[in-house]
Amino acid sequence: MNKDLSQLQQYPFEKLSTLKAGLQPPAQLDHIALSMGEPQHPMPHFVIENLIAHMHQLSNYPSTRGTLELRIAITDWLQSRFKIQPGMLDPEVNLLPVSGTREALFAIAQCVIDRSTGDAMVMMPNPFYQIYEGAALLAAAQPVYLDCLPENDFLPDLDSVDESQWARCQMIYICSPGNPTGAVMPAEYLRKLIDLAHRHEFVIASDECYSEIYFDESEPPPGLLGVAAEMGNDRFSHCLAFHSLSKRSNLPGLRSGFVAGDAKILEKFLLYRTYHGCALPSATQTASTAAWGEESHVVENRRLYREKFEQVLALLSDTLAPQKPQAGFYLWAKSPIADTEFTQRLYAEQNLTVLPGRYLARDHGSGNPGENRVRMALVAPLDECVDAAHRINSLLATL
Repeated sequence: MNKDLSQLQQYPFEKLSTLKAGLQPPAQLDHIALSMGEPQHPMPHFVIENLIAHMHQLSNYPSTRGTLELRIAITDWLQSRFKIQPGMLDPEVNLLPVSGTREALFAIAQCVIDRSTGDAMVMMPNPFYQIYEGAALLAAAQPVYLDCLPENDFLPDLDSVDESQWARCQMIYICSPGNPTGAVMPAEYLRKLIDLAHRHEFVIASDECYSEIYFDESEPPPGLLGVAAEMGNDRFSHCLAFHSLSKRSNLPGLRSGFVAGDAKILEKFLLYRTYHGCALPSATQTASTAAWGEESHVVENRRLYREKFEQVLALLSDTLAPQKPQAGFYLWAKSPIADTEFTQRLYAEQNLTVLPGRYLARDHGSGNPGENRVRMALVAPLDECVDAAHRINSLLATL
């Protein structure tokens, strides 16, 4: 067996199941799950109809590179969304479809990390999406955790990294808007990171799967490729951005996304993926082409989240007082008691499940930045989210 498997920690939701084991929630209350970031808004019907209409394509092997129609649709969307000059992104070399960002974010580390050095580092935010850590460990690299704290606007502290660590860094994972903090990396932050990547020769893997969930229609979060283009990095050197239809279009089960950026890296990633055997089914590619080409359902999706945040935050403002995120659909709230105990009591007394913040972060010598926080995903229907806020207040009244 691969010895590095022994370094993998129990996944957060497995820890959560253990934490809840043996607890008996009140039977008269229906369960409300705010623990998992699984979108619950209606799927766009035109995508489902497109998928059904092309099921006959299951008789053909799909292309790992993806259809030209899909790559053009994604290129057009990227250029429009991130204000990239037409022609900068070449659909032939600058992007690949992937089976959702989770698969690709894991696979990219296996592709780009040079194991022969014996001392490779992969940096990541802390707290973080657990795939980053697992990918680094199974690529025989050392994870380096960059704490995301309120005093740094919940952004990874790049200044905490010394020159010797940058010299060993082969890749950095970033997530903007952040999971679980909701923090958005401003353009100047991304410019600084791109400069560092060129100076120290590492790859930036930018997880942007929450980029289309934001509150002000006039201020969408910036993206890595848009900032690179604005800097004159028209080859997107050292830059990879990962996007998905899961959150944007409420299609988590479609398992459809893409990675775009540096053509030299993507050439090798295509080779890796050809052997990896992860091509999107042809019908999925056709349906995805339709999804990337339509924006009205995405605007409506944002409206639904905006309504939930407004009502939930109003109900919790005088009690739990969570901070409104800059984007995304998570509340990263302080817990009035230990996050694990708060989670247990919410479940045992209110039949409400949240996720302890410590399960999403690591203590690497300076404390666990997720401790005494909980992540709440406002993915359930509005009435359930409002009910959840009332239940939280009911528990808080007893503390």
